[in-house]
Amino acid sequence: MDRDKKRFEQELAALLSEAQIKREEPLSRHTTFRVGGAAEYLLTPNIGQIPEVVALCRRFRLPLVIIGNGSNLLVSDEGLRGVVLEMGKCASGIRVEGTTLFAQAGTLLSETANTAARCGLSGMEFAAGIPGSVGGAVVMNAGAYGGEMKDILTGVRVLTKSGQVIDRKAEELELSYRHSRMMREKELVLEAVLSLGPGDEAEIRGRMEELKEKRVAKQPLEYPSAGSTFKRPEGYFAGKLIEEAGLRGFRVGDAQVSEKHCGFVINRGAACAADIIELMQQVRGRVKEMSGVELEPEVRLLGFSGDAGLG
Repeated sequence: MDRDKKRFEQELAALLSEAQIKREEPLSRHTTFRVGGAAEYLLTPNIGQIPEVVALCRRFRLPLVIIGNGSNLLVSDEGLRGVVLEMGKCASGIRVEGTTLFAQAGTLLSETANTAARCGLSGMEFAAGIPGSVGGAVVMNAGAYGGEMKDILTGVRVLTKSGQVIDRKAEELELSYRHSRMMREKELVLEAVLSLGPGDEAEIRGRMEELKEKRVAKQPLEYPSAGSTFKRPEGYFAGKLIEEAGLRGFRVGDAQVSEKHCGFVINRGAACAADIIELMQQVRGRVKEMSGVELEPEVRLLGFSGDAGLG
């Protein structure tokens, strides 16, 4: 081990417990695709520890990647050198004040929606089945069934590139389809402030159950995936374009275009990241040939050279 790496580990050990530091950790354990090589360091700080951990990584000029629940990621089979900071259970927590809900970035959307329902607060029903964390959902303005995070978000607490922790109002966030200011400026969401409305718990849970039944009926939830693989092109639906290109059930190894919903690429059990990337490339090429539409990945690609031909 070189001297700088040893010093980094010594300083890291002064910030985090041994349980919060994993070395050469397979990222297949931390993504819903269930693929991906190892992270040189996987760190799980709590919200209060994050600014110091990020500053330490930057001081030692180590590559730093932030992940949440791993629900919108495809990590290369070679893995990632440097540090992967996981905003998970250690960085989760919910506080309710009247009709306002404060959720730390690592909190699961499902947990947040269930807490809102239990408190008789309506507005998060659309998010109950999205398998992601609050921070990731805010950064990409996640949405489903006619609702988006921008509909309920009033503010965020972020860690800026300069290391400042500041609060931003929703109108400053440039929220649009799968885009935000944080994405552009590489700001790290620490907490989200959500404005909800009063409602009847039974009615809220009824709506959540209705949306759950739609998901189960239409989406391949029985297989590992990263959700919708491609963004919705303006004026089209990615799944419909893929189906019209004759690609329902198309496979590369154990990676497959779902027969249930063509907008999903699934891992049938033994796929590797290379299979999934190859399938995505072929799907993108076939759709472009058949319809003239360029599909853009919705899934975030980590550890691939360039844009893996998917930019």
